[in-house]
Amino acid sequence: MDGRNRAAYTVIVLFGIVSLFGDIIYEGARSVSGPYLYLLGAGALAVGVIAGLGEFLGYALRLISGHLADVTQHYWAITFIGYGMLAAVPLLALAGSWEAAALLLILERVGKGIRVPARDAILADATTTVGRGWGFAVHEALDQIGAIIGPLIFSAIFLAQGDYRGGFALLAVPFALMILALLFARRRMPEPASLEAGGPVPRVNSLPGSLLPYAVFTALTMAGFAAFPIIAYHFAATGTVSEAEIPLFYAVAMGVDAVAALAIGRAYDRFGLVTLVSVPLLAVGIPFLAFGTDYALAFVAVVLWGAAMGAQETILRAAVADYTHISKRGTAYGIFNTIYGAAWFAGSAFAGWAYTVAVPLVVGFLVAMQVGALVAFARMRRGFAAPARAN
Repeated sequence: MDGRNRAAYTVIVLFGIVSLFGDIIYEGARSVSGPYLYLLGAGALAVGVIAGLGEFLGYALRLISGHLADVTQHYWAITFIGYGMLAAVPLLALAGSWEAAALLLILERVGKGIRVPARDAILADATTTVGRGWGFAVHEALDQIGAIIGPLIFSAIFLAQGDYRGGFALLAVPFALMILALLFARRRMPEPASLEAGGPVPRVNSLPGSLLPYAVFTALTMAGFAAFPIIAYHFAATGTVSEAEIPLFYAVAMGVDAVAALAIGRAYDRFGLVTLVSVPLLAVGIPFLAFGTDYALAFVAVVLWGAAMGAQETILRAAVADYTHISKRGTAYGIFNTIYGAAWFAGSAFAGWAYTVAVPLVVGFLVAMQVGALVAFARMRRGFAAPARAN
């Protein structure tokens, strides 16, 4: 391994450790946010709107923060601000109403919206020499270790104390460790853009030329992808999965996410964007399995949910890096993540409303969106060419 590859892996692994602690915090909270809001008195519609609004703001703000990162070149400063807002999660231990808890959950998503474009732009520079699919997959796999640990913390706390508040309070520890790890990453690699030289030559005109079909595919995929809080709400409301086991199910999903990310990352580097079709193919069966009352089928649904998440988190980020110029990468991540989040908000809000009407309506809507995504994929694929590689 030459010096540039070692430097690249240093950035990727350090950010993976930062994300590991970050995921202990926010994925731990996310695994129980539906049941926690339910216990505080929120209804299904409120849970759906809160989950969707949080995701929407978490993605819509990336349009602004990504452009700001490109204009100011303060990628590290913006990353620090976004990660600092994870302090909202330990404060959930003090929430006395579902409205207060909702505000803190949304604030955490806002922080993610601020940090992600700048962070991903730094990672895009680092993944140049090791393969973008693989580089983002390694980061995602480390990220998901934290996503497994977080829900397990809540399962242990719930079994010991019978509520979730102790779990939220305990998350102050990984928050402090996350900030320390981020400071170390900044010290070791203050200028990751230096790794970009000599790497892939992006086909700058490819992405705008196929913007519409790619945007439609992304929108349909995410509109038809049920947010986990809605699935968890159904588990709790129907008794399909016990409240103590729901975080364990989420931990399983995160473990599957990590494995799927590594596999799909390698596949992307070898086969290109065609691998993105795996997302709707994995997601289309989830509603049939998740919104029933069978325990075993609920477990299978969670496995599929994790695999679909792993594919999304790896391929979408890798493709944006390959098809945009380094000077506009923060903006590009902002644009596509805004589309991603807006669609997830709309789909989650509709699914939350549909749940109050009839569960089959939820299933029908989610499946229809994924079928539409498969149709859009055929058009999207024709609009993309493989990125050129430097000799």
